Amino acid sequence: MKIAFYTLGCKVNQYETQAMEQLLVEKGHEVGTFQEACDGYIINTCSVTAVADKKNRAVIRRCRREHPDAVIGVCGCYPQHASKALEGLGIDVIGGSARREDFLEQMLTAMASGKPENTLDAALRRRSFEVLPAGGLSGRTRAMLKVQDGCVNFCTYCIIPYTRGPVRSAPLELALEQAEDLESQGYRELVITGIEIASWGADLPGKPKLSLLIREICTNLPKMRVRLGSLEPRIITEEFCRELSALPNLCPQFHLSMQSGCDTVLARMGRKYNTARYLESVELLKKTFPDCAITTDMIVAFPGETEEEFQESLAFIRRCAFADMHIFPYSRRPGTPADKMAGQLSNAVKEDRSRRAIKVAEEMAEAYRKKLIGTTQQVLFEEADGAYDTGHAPNYMKVYVPSTGLHNEVRLVQITDIFKDGLLGQCL
Repeated sequence: MKIAFYTLGCKVNQYETQAMEQLLVEKGHEVGTFQEACDGYIINTCSVTAVADKKNRAVIRRCRREHPDAVIGVCGCYPQHASKALEGLGIDVIGGSARREDFLEQMLTAMASGKPENTLDAALRRRSFEVLPAGGLSGRTRAMLKVQDGCVNFCTYCIIPYTRGPVRSAPLELALEQAEDLESQGYRELVITGIEIASWGADLPGKPKLSLLIREICTNLPKMRVRLGSLEPRIITEEFCRELSALPNLCPQFHLSMQSGCDTVLARMGRKYNTARYLESVELLKKTFPDCAITTDMIVAFPGETEEEFQESLAFIRRCAFADMHIFPYSRRPGTPADKMAGQLSNAVKEDRSRRAIKVAEEMAEAYRKKLIGTTQQVLFEEADGAYDTGHAPNYMKVYVPSTGLHNEVRLVQITDIFKDGLLGQCL
């Protein structure tokens, strides 16, 4: 049997699709593409916003239209909370955001029998971490290692706690075993990922801290670059920074979740910090890791956000001097408290504020890249782009050098200029 996969959404979804691909091959079947005829098609959905839901439905409809006789399976966060919205879309197998191996088995059964299946469970009742194979099938240089699932923050704009359930952590021994296996497969960099990795260990005996996991992986795999997924500001303390600063293979790039740079908006969002605590985290990281790249996400035009509150956010992000940002206009998510808040803003306001925030973000990104001109960076090369080999420095800046076929090699590069969406350099 041949199954093609289509993934929407976050790195965790990408990780779980890769795991299903591996499981499929282990069972003696073949991974195809959406551009070719296959026996089945799996769409791994995202549901972080209503816009994401619209994309999910569009992909499902297109898949059914283009492959009328194939078995179509849908899994991920969308069916987990909105299974009734899938009715009438011609789906044969419905799964959720867990039990991926069961879902895959149901796909194979449906392809053999033509019988529709459903593997949905109750996300809020989950208590154990689902073990899936790490890595991927293609010749990637960078591998993801999922160490955590679920979230209990219940921010007012977010549906994820309801689609992913409570915090579940990979035991330290399992994470180390999978990390060592990825190194043996030839991967040169490991990205520690999860829905909310700062909460890793909260459900394990003794409640170990994330810093322990990071230290163990880095020290056991000294030749592997280790990069962290998104972090909550509350985890950044002097002790955390001191422990991590002793790890030479930890990449000095930190994605620090923000969402707003205004205290009153943060309070309406239900975030667990204020701007003072966030700025403390930024300053601790910059003090401990000079020239590190701090990146973040920002939601603009949240319900009730005034022009004055938006201006506060712009002033705050300038103060943080981020290396890169993702700017999102607020998108209503039915089923969350924010969806029913007063002061929903127009699309025109959302577009205007997004444009203004993006302009500030681009100015900061350019300033950060300019500071790197003349520096020497250790670059892991990943792919070719025309006449250039491209890869990423430890700070996750994209680096271009004249092409000589450097796939999966690590080289020292002298940075000479800003170039395209990154930096131009010369191998030393």
